[in-house]
Amino acid sequence: MNALYHALYMTRIEAIKSAALVMLGMIAFLLTAPQLIKQPPVSTELAVHFLDVGQGDAVLIQTPDGYEALIDGGRTRGVLREIAAHQSWWDRNIELVVATHADEDHVGGLVDVLEYYDVDFLLMTEAEGESPGAEAFQEAVTLEGAAVTYARAGQTIKLGASTTIEVLSPKTSTANWRTNAASVILRVIYGDTAIMLTGDAPANIEDYLVETYGNSLKADVLKLGHHGSKTSTSESFLDTVDPQYAVVSASIDNQYGHPHSNVIGRVFTRGIDTFHTGTDGTVSFYSDGEKVWQE
Repeated sequence: MNALYHALYMTRIEAIKSAALVMLGMIAFLLTAPQLIKQPPVSTELAVHFLDVGQGDAVLIQTPDGYEALIDGGRTRGVLREIAAHQSWWDRNIELVVATHADEDHVGGLVDVLEYYDVDFLLMTEAEGESPGAEAFQEAVTLEGAAVTYARAGQTIKLGASTTIEVLSPKTSTANWRTNAASVILRVIYGDTAIMLTGDAPANIEDYLVETYGNSLKADVLKLGHHGSKTSTSESFLDTVDPQYAVVSASIDNQYGHPHSNVIGRVFTRGIDTFHTGTDGTVSFYSDGEKVWQE
């Protein structure tokens, strides 16, 4: 009996030791795995996702070397779901967030983005909105603690080694401007390709861009200004940018009548392939530095 008891006792001790070793191995893996999985995948393509956030704007940029930028966040926390659809589940960092202007349909969802994600750098304007969402965004900016810079024409932001973002407008402080006119206008460059993002900038700002930059505004993809409103996407701006693709970021049957028929007419007349987040859902473009295509 003593020998049997001793044998059983030793067997149990060995089982406990084995379980402990397995547990220690799992703990070691969990401690080291995040450092392994955070390494960005190797890619040769830039991805730009015009997220379906209803009546609003949100654009997610993912560079080939693993950097991310979010341009606006729509009105609600629904932007989190759309971002997650294009990210790895463990990713809780966005290198750059741009609030083009302080209207609620552009910054309302950024409140939740700033709460959920670690944001390294925040680009915005001085023009302040008066909506509850705009006020909540200002509070969230303070709590996030990210480095904040006010946009000025001429600034360039490097997203890793491959992608550059040019700030084209505003030129000066926008503290007393109307929010739409204060929109941060960006040109995202990867190789020989470019994406033009115009916020809600009206036609007089577009005219300023044409006079100032001329043919250097050329881009393969244009987000139609102010959700396709008749106040934006003038003839001269459209001809100067000369895009292959255009995107309307708006909900279906919205109360504002976006996109306006005159704007869509201008686009169609020029043979520009046009997508609408309200009917097409999230619209994604990819670039290899030489050409752009939509998937």
